[in-house]
Amino acid sequence: MKKFNIRKVLDGLTAASSSSSATAQPGTPRENDVIQETLQSEHFQLCKTVRHGFPYQPSSMAFDPVQKILAVGTQNGALRLFGRAGVECYCQHESGAAVIQLQFLINEGALVSALADDSIHLWNLRQKIPAILHSLKFNRERITYCHLPFQSKWLYIGTERGNIHIVNVESFTLSGYVIMWNKAIELSTKTHPGPVVHISDNPMDEGKLLIGFECGVVVLWDLKCKKADYRYNYDEAIHSVAWHHEGKQFVCSHSDGTLTTWNIRAQAKSAQIITPHGKQPKDGKKPEPCKPILKVEYKTTRAGDPFMILSGGLSYDTVGRRACLTVMHGKSTAVLEMDYPIVDFLTLCETPYPNDFQEPYAVVVLLEKDLVVIDLGQIGYPIFENPYPLTIHESPVTCCEYFVDCPAELIPALYSVGSRQKRQGYSKKEWPISGGNWGQGTQSYPEIIITGHADGSIKFWDASALMLQVLYKLKTAKVFERARSKEEKANTDIVEEDPFAIQTLSWCPESRMLCVAGVSAHVIIYRFSKQEITTEVVQLLEVRMQCEFSDGDSPDPGGDQTPTLPTPGASSSPQESEPPTQPSTGSNSSDGPRDNKPCLQVRSSPLKQSPGYQVELVIQLVWVSGEPPQPITSLAINSSYGLVVFGNSNGLAVVDYLQKTLLLNMGTSELYSPSDPYQRQPRSPRKTRQPSGDNPTKTSCMSRLSYLYSESVKKLRSSHLTTLDSNDGSNTSEDRCKSPTSGSTSPCNSDDERKQKFIEKDAKDNAFTRSRSSSVTSIDRESREAISSFHFCESFPRKTDSVVSPCLLVGTTQGTVMMVALSLPPPGDHRLQQPVGISSCGTLVTLKGGILTMALLDATGTLLPPSYEPWYDPNASDEEKEKSRRRRPASPPSTQEGQDSQFAVLCSEKQAKVVAMPSQTRIYKHNITESSFVLRADVVQMAGAYCIACFCANGHIMTLSLPSLRPLLDVNYLPLTDMRIARTFCFSNLGQALYLTSPTEIQRITYSQETCDNRQEMLSELFTPVETPEAPNKGFFKGLFGGGAQSLDREDLFGETGAGKASRSLAQHIPGPGGMEGMKGAASGIVGDLARARIALDERGQKLGELEDRTAAMMSSADSFSKHAHDMMLKYKDKKWYQL
Repeated sequence: MKKFNIRKVLDGLTAASSSSSATAQPGTPRENDVIQETLQSEHFQLCKTVRHGFPYQPSSMAFDPVQKILAVGTQNGALRLFGRAGVECYCQHESGAAVIQLQFLINEGALVSALADDSIHLWNLRQKIPAILHSLKFNRERITYCHLPFQSKWLYIGTERGNIHIVNVESFTLSGYVIMWNKAIELSTKTHPGPVVHISDNPMDEGKLLIGFECGVVVLWDLKCKKADYRYNYDEAIHSVAWHHEGKQFVCSHSDGTLTTWNIRAQAKSAQIITPHGKQPKDGKKPEPCKPILKVEYKTTRAGDPFMILSGGLSYDTVGRRACLTVMHGKSTAVLEMDYPIVDFLTLCETPYPNDFQEPYAVVVLLEKDLVVIDLGQIGYPIFENPYPLTIHESPVTCCEYFVDCPAELIPALYSVGSRQKRQGYSKKEWPISGGNWGQGTQSYPEIIITGHADGSIKFWDASALMLQVLYKLKTAKVFERARSKEEKANTDIVEEDPFAIQTLSWCPESRMLCVAGVSAHVIIYRFSKQEITTEVVQLLEVRMQCEFSDGDSPDPGGDQTPTLPTPGASSSPQESEPPTQPSTGSNSSDGPRDNKPCLQVRSSPLKQSPGYQVELVIQLVWVSGEPPQPITSLAINSSYGLVVFGNSNGLAVVDYLQKTLLLNMGTSELYSPSDPYQRQPRSPRKTRQPSGDNPTKTSCMSRLSYLYSESVKKLRSSHLTTLDSNDGSNTSEDRCKSPTSGSTSPCNSDDERKQKFIEKDAKDNAFTRSRSSSVTSIDRESREAISSFHFCESFPRKTDSVVSPCLLVGTTQGTVMMVALSLPPPGDHRLQQPVGISSCGTLVTLKGGILTMALLDATGTLLPPSYEPWYDPNASDEEKEKSRRRRPASPPSTQEGQDSQFAVLCSEKQAKVVAMPSQTRIYKHNITESSFVLRADVVQMAGAYCIACFCANGHIMTLSLPSLRPLLDVNYLPLTDMRIARTFCFSNLGQALYLTSPTEIQRITYSQETCDNRQEMLSELFTPVETPEAPNKGFFKGLFGGGAQSLDREDLFGETGAGKASRSLAQHIPGPGGMEGMKGAASGIVGDLARARIALDERGQKLGELEDRTAAMMSSADSFSKHAHDMMLKYKDKKWYQL
């Protein structure tokens, strides 16, 4: 066999992730040598593209009123920037410290961030990927507050000690000017005033700085004279301060729920004290104290009463009441309840100048798990419709799938049915955060992300062109009755909380058929329709799956009527294989064990189904002799065959959803033929199982489910990321009632100890003892072979076959791949009347570790996708149905006797193999990893060819060529510290992948060199050239008598000449990777350059036009003045002085 030269494998092929190269089976046919593999290492490169969703654990917020850009900082040091719909950006501080405050350099394309580790950073936003230009790390003081005046380069920094330092944001150097706390407060004061909680300059006098200390003292500091002009004292601690725009008054919010208003020249007593939510006693006493008012903003309007907006301050008797934002306008007070606690809020105003009427028009409220924008200009204060994809976490994500290059008509179809679901009552105005520009990328293929959630909902997202927009939401819980009481719930559900949670799903984009499996061992099949229908009775099929073992290690039948498998070539009829489909209550007494009962009750009343996905069939696994059904671990649907197959640790079941019948229900061990050399005899349990009705651990076990969701460790994708964990005989019942994302029992492999350590580490971090690995348990524990994956295909079921026929590949957790032949009736009426035949053909091949993915290639190395039926509307007329209902013709390869024409690609947690069909000869084998295990593997299209993409538990991302399994990429992407990533990682075509990086955010990455090269053009621009609004007019009298805003030459005051040098030990300057030239440069990319050049030319032309108009006006004015002067001269020319 020819050798391949690997010219470029990123980050090297380490022993930890790829221990050996692909090897060919000696003596095998070499017909695959003619396949010309086009994929090379040069086609691959790994990089992050974009992050979607709500910023996880937000901590601060800032807004640029000119650029219209919003910045949000988080507790883990992340920055998220938002502009118009589709304009988003993510960046991260290396330290990971919490962002305590953000300050924009307004209309400068820069942002200052202050972190909890006492460092401040200057970000350059003029480039598509923001970078840090400068950093300053304080060594001896803790930063508590920052303030950057508009159009100033001097940043005030307040500290925990009560001092204020000043930083030049251009050079990021400290000024020698320092305001010490002991000079700011009265000398007679003996106690420390506490940290600085507020800094702001007087809107009308830049030379006067207002400093708020936590203890309740506020100081108006004269910057030029370096002394305190006034000191204002109040008994309660201060949380925030806000100026009136005229600079004569300010408002303080306090810890007892009061607001104090102060006139700047009257320091002895506050002008007004109010308690917005306090009950006013009749005897004139002070109102009862309330909760602290955490923030207040005071905004004026030119035509009406000012707005006073505050958060907090509710009375203490409102226990359990949700967080509120209070809007006080004139005599009216509106209390707006929020769904989550308020982190911060900002009032958006028409002008960036603090000394002008503010004219507030909206309030941005940052909540712990949401972002709300309130319209202040409409009655009732409606909210704006949020254009960002911030509802990913509306219910915790439990599974995730990613489809790239979908049929073009899918997204419009989903959008049309989803648009009817939108709620009403939003503000009619446009979204106010409207800055930035979209990227100019050339990628135009449709992308869809599907997320399954804990409440049973499924969301379809349009992910095209690096954007994300929700298309359609499906609520699967509508199919079931909801428990009305706790007693009823305890009697019916095996899951106390989130019984409808989605565990795994299978979707056929071409036929639009959707199949979902849920936590309560239920499967729902949906068809897509554009017409609304009312289903009188929901079709239900109940399946009894069990796997009992005798003490003699011999398997018992897997159900009451589980058939023995027919001999090869025969088929099992539905009459033989179908168990009782009606629930049997006769064997279930009030005292005896529950039997033949499903976990959920399907609704009995008519179900109104809106356009979109509509229920076709509900399948439920039932309790068996007091044991709850095992979680479903794998699922597949094929629209061409009309079949759904699902499996768990007990076995598999095949359902014909066209005839609504069960075709096959048997244990995994029965799939092996009697002469199969790979057959495994199941082991009997070491201890007798106790009836679950007597097991007190079940309820407590299931009650942990919601906690596991909240910890975001239940983001499990069960079809490929099945957790089949260990259990010993004593807690078998407990394992059976675990949640779907918890997993079930599993076999073991040679690397069990390493996997066990990996799982124990995750359990320690996440308080979660279940693992993703399908072979985690130690050898001395009870194990059971479970179904881990399925693949429908058209292939050669047996070695002697020369014509392809419908097949089902079955993969197990012990690395066995078995072939099952399907015999389908002719299409049309025969398909609905005649039974589908099923026969097992034994083991195809075995691999190390559980099977993750399977696929078929033709003789040229092209992927053979499963056949499908084109979509048709099930509620349309019969004529329209017949036009579109046709099975996609399979192209049988021209096979000659003794020649292979297909290649089966099989990938497990440890290995990848390529097997020639129909000879079933192994052509290639590659050991992917020895010391770790693969979490996710997919066969994907890339640059016109196909490869296997793998994600390992040690954080490596790898790709292997097909069919030769050459390593093309191996990158140590990230150390796997969070199992959420492992459970939600998805590869898709064209070099795209994603995972849930936090409970609220999706991170998209690419492993395509072409996409990495074009990323700059695809990303959106945050900074756009915008003219700064003109400063407010002083007016004639204010300019004459000095009543306008007073400016201050801060350079003379704070510069090195006037203030001297600062102490070197106070803070350390760290140059950022962005470089100073990045600050002045525009966003990279030729498209951006051209766009900016065009805007600059437009601006220049506009300014030239304005200059011409001004010149003409001045000339006209000069002519008029000259004429009047000449007239005056003529009038008084001959008069004496006493005649004037």
